Amino acid sequence: MPAHELHFLVVDDNHGIIYCFVPKVACTNWKRVMVALHKNSTGPYEDPLSIPPESVHDNEVLTFLSDFPKPERIARMKHYTKFLFVRNPFVRLISAFRDKFQKRNNVVYQRTSRHILKKYGNISDPPASVDEAFDSGLHVSFSNFIQFLVDPETEKDEPFESHWKQMHRLCHPCLIDYDFIGHQETLQMDVEHLLTILNLENDITFPTSPENISAQDDLSNWFGVVPLEDRRKLYKIYEPDFELFGYPKPEELLQD
Repeated sequence: MPAHELHFLVVDDNHGIIYCFVPKVACTNWKRVMVALHKNSTGPYEDPLSIPPESVHDNEVLTFLSDFPKPERIARMKHYTKFLFVRNPFVRLISAFRDKFQKRNNVVYQRTSRHILKKYGNISDPPASVDEAFDSGLHVSFSNFIQFLVDPETEKDEPFESHWKQMHRLCHPCLIDYDFIGHQETLQMDVEHLLTILNLENDITFPTSPENISAQDDLSNWFGVVPLEDRRKLYKIYEPDFELFGYPKPEELLQD
């Protein structure tokens, strides 16, 4: 695999760990853990919760598999413990939408929201800034966001942004032999099991945060506004994630 396909894999040489992070799947808290482990080889480790979330998204703080020459990448892949965490693909999309389009984020607005409003929201000249848009009550709708994802031109123009890019395309589970795949739906139990595997269960505490948007009722409510044809197209895009990571096909969302 070329190096540019491996920049979602975080390496900790101190403990022989490789973690593939998936945005919107507890990745900020896992990055906090990786930062704490990176700072010390044997502990005591800094409390991950004390590490500011914005700092862990600075690529200078962590080491990535793509940073190493090919022979060193191969050696680490062979000998290190490799893991990732996944989430119901449709629930992850809701989380991404709430984070990126329901909050004032001018970068996202300039890069994506204005285009969605213009092409799918029938707004010929969207406001220049996110503040102007929000102050006038103009927001990207969830239905418009799904239209954007299922439009073949979206992927042609530019690959999916990482917050809605398919999990298997970020972490390549068919090419990388992961030792552990955890699920957001059973996060605390899976974290405890993984930390035991890594012999870190008594040394570091994984930050806990309230979970939301996991109930089936919420899923139905969100996707109820999306046309059936778009829901079916969307499932086809994310079908490999459903199948590879053990999530049942959401039949109730795909039937008339």
